[in-house]
Amino acid sequence: MARKLKYDKVLFTATLLLVCASIVMVYSASAVVAMDRFQQPYYFLIKQALWTVLGLAGLALAMRVDYRTYRNEMFVWGLLAFVGLMLAAVLFTAEVNGTRRWFNLGGLGIQPSELAKIAAVLFTAMTLERRLHRIDELSYSLLPIGIVIGGMMLLIMLEPDFGTSITLLAIVAALVFAAGLHYKYFVGSVLVALPALYLVLVAAPYRRRRLLAFWDPWADPLGAGFQIIQSEIAVGTGGLFGRGLMAGIQKLYYLPEPHTDFIYAVIGEEMGLVGTSGVLVCFCLIAWRGLRISMRAEDTFGSLVALGLTTMIAVQAFINMSMVLGLLPTKGIPLPLVSNGGSSLIVTLVGMGILLNISQHQSADA
Repeated sequence: MARKLKYDKVLFTATLLLVCASIVMVYSASAVVAMDRFQQPYYFLIKQALWTVLGLAGLALAMRVDYRTYRNEMFVWGLLAFVGLMLAAVLFTAEVNGTRRWFNLGGLGIQPSELAKIAAVLFTAMTLERRLHRIDELSYSLLPIGIVIGGMMLLIMLEPDFGTSITLLAIVAALVFAAGLHYKYFVGSVLVALPALYLVLVAAPYRRRRLLAFWDPWADPLGAGFQIIQSEIAVGTGGLFGRGLMAGIQKLYYLPEPHTDFIYAVIGEEMGLVGTSGVLVCFCLIAWRGLRISMRAEDTFGSLVALGLTTMIAVQAFINMSMVLGLLPTKGIPLPLVSNGGSSLIVTLVGMGILLNISQHQSADA
């Protein structure tokens, strides 16, 4: 039997701290660039503040909606149909930096692949809960998930957006593993996926260059290796306490888009090891509390949704921070709750709201 509790204050506080850090660091990282491009140093700050208000409103609303509402088949399939339509439609929009990922509405970019993450979590959790008793019968339990999630991944790959596709795959893998799928199927899946992953990575010339630059960025310091080198310089020169807020050098046209994918490098240069460690601790707290909520949820659906949302945030944070530190090849994955970007921020905050709602329900024996 479940009892109604207060929401997880540790999770809420860690989320709020990252959002506050986002407002400060987006302005610090973007002011010079915004002045040069738009003659408005507050251009990105104003946008981020607007998205933050909308995202926090979404979080507050999601906290008050019982998570069991999302178990409804009509709701989930309706959400999937909407996301699928958006993912298909975005392929016919104008290219931005060689990709088609955004709808431009009144100067604000809407990225449907972000909403696909929430849809994937809810659909996979709902399907697994209802087919848990025959989890090892792949055609019954996993084939529907493979078809739906695989279709979304294909549309996202066509944008192209390899990073979000990997995030979706990680979410589904975590949920299927937690549902109790026998390990032999995981081993088989990995063996099958490795050649396909290799082909995907080397098929596109820009991905090949990124891989080569990861192994030896100094082989092409002004080309493919430029991003990694400049990022490592930013983090390395920050030292323990950093150069000071607004005093960073690498954001001045050395780091590409410092307010988005490389904002963690700006934090490292301006706030030092103390700042980057603080951000890392906040994400560790989110991962810990999210897993705790998953283990204490009153039902399987809540447990799987909590795990999926935690995986969504943790995987993106791990990839982004590892990329900035040169531990993984550069990839267009933002730092959740911190990087500039409206769609990512709103979807992540709504996801946190759902997670906080689940935290208010747990089994009496938890």
